[in-house]
Amino acid sequence: MKEDFLLKQLAQRQEQHAFRQLRLPKPGAVDFCSNDYLGLANSAAMQEGVHTLLQARPYMHGSTGSRLLAGNYSWIEEAESMLATFHQSGAGLIYNSGYDANLGLFSAVPQKGDTIIYDQLIHASIRDGIRLSKAQAFSFLHNSLDDLEKKLQHATGDVFVAVESVYSMDGDMAPLKEIAAMCEQYGVHLIVDEAHATGVVGEKGEGLVQHLQLQHACFARVHTFGKAVGCHGAVVLGSPHLRDFLINFSRSFIYTTALPPTAIAAIVASYELFPYMHTAREHLAVLINHFRKGVASLSTLYSETPIQVILTPGNQTTRDLASSLQSAGLDVRPILHPTVPKGKERLRIVLHSFNTMEEVDRLINALVQ
Repeated sequence: MKEDFLLKQLAQRQEQHAFRQLRLPKPGAVDFCSNDYLGLANSAAMQEGVHTLLQARPYMHGSTGSRLLAGNYSWIEEAESMLATFHQSGAGLIYNSGYDANLGLFSAVPQKGDTIIYDQLIHASIRDGIRLSKAQAFSFLHNSLDDLEKKLQHATGDVFVAVESVYSMDGDMAPLKEIAAMCEQYGVHLIVDEAHATGVVGEKGEGLVQHLQLQHACFARVHTFGKAVGCHGAVVLGSPHLRDFLINFSRSFIYTTALPPTAIAAIVASYELFPYMHTAREHLAVLINHFRKGVASLSTLYSETPIQVILTPGNQTTRDLASSLQSAGLDVRPILHPTVPKGKERLRIVLHSFNTMEEVDRLINALVQ
């Protein structure tokens, strides 16, 4: 069977210098690209915690089915209660990934005649969930309160406003206090994706919403575990009614095999560790400040989070710069169009609590020179 229709589009990607390939990290390279902000994915303490939890009860490597069939078990429900308590929410529902959580939430909850208003830089998983929804949807200019209000004034039905607390490609934060106040003024539902704030933002890594004491202003929150939490999965937080609704109508929850107990052990172990990693978060804050001062002469985006951006317009230019850094033993990855808009290509640099000041200085010197 001919595959010319595949080859044509792949050739276009190559011509645009946007062809994606899977690469293995170079041994010994300094990690400036992963989302493992606190180093928990490779942590000995995390491994010990998981081992201890699994020894304390019988477990399987598979859950054997979806949660509405054979795949539900007491430990996953206990974990959901723990997550809801920690994040000060009425209830929680665990999904297999952040992508599944956003897809299932946004495709199920808004109905025909409703309106979704989302930040134009919202994550692809939310966009895909919106595409599957029967509601109408409009974007507003990134972090623009004026543009959000204009969209709210013309919205119909039940209205949902979707933002991220920390934006994954720019590293900046949403003006959540102002957005929450506007949502209350207009009587609409606020949904916040906390993927890149979990574990990092707040005294205990609880996320930006709780840090600002806005948990009661949110209709739903999504916390994912593949970044600072160092494992896999996600939880949608909201009222018990929302949890029941998702169990009944969220297809990415209903029609998938549940996470196994080994995955739940990792989630529980991480939540027993990261809230108390104050020194790690303090060190990370020092590195962020030091890095920002060191690259002040370059074209950057403002960010107080571990995600730091050096703008390097052009796919090939960005690829070449990343390759040069990688050759120097610094694992920095290029972010290319179409992942970001043309002209906004960048080096997305991620700082971690396990990075040293000397490693960050090496990176600064390589970038500046």
